[in-house]
Amino acid sequence: MDIETLRNYCISKKGVTEELPFGPDTLVFKVMGKVFALAGLDSLPVNVNLKCDPGKAVELREEYEALILPGYHMNKQHWNTVILDGHLKSDFIFQLVDDSYNLVKAGLTKKQQQELKDLDE
Repeated sequence: MDIETLRNYCISKKGVTEELPFGPDTLVFKVMGKVFALAGLDSLPVNVNLKCDPGKAVELREEYEALILPGYHMNKQHWNTVILDGHLKSDFIFQLVDDSYNLVKAGLTKKQQQELKDLDE
């Protein structure tokens, strides 16, 4: 998967914005101002940090040990770095993005959740 495919998928989600708050090398995707994905733009292959349920994070790292690693510069319990070198299927990566988005969305305040629900209505 390339960075454009990842970017297009992330920004297609409701309430998502993209920013470069850490400089030109890290693209950050947020839902209602909360980070759910960070993509390294200067790394080859492209990698993305995604939030993950702690138990599932460990399982994924064990099953895909060369492709899913503890989150680089992140809380290793809750974040994974996923290497996008073509070995993982796009549908699987999209599911990991969905999981991250949904975890962050679930942690929004009730007010933020209502604002997100009200978007595009």
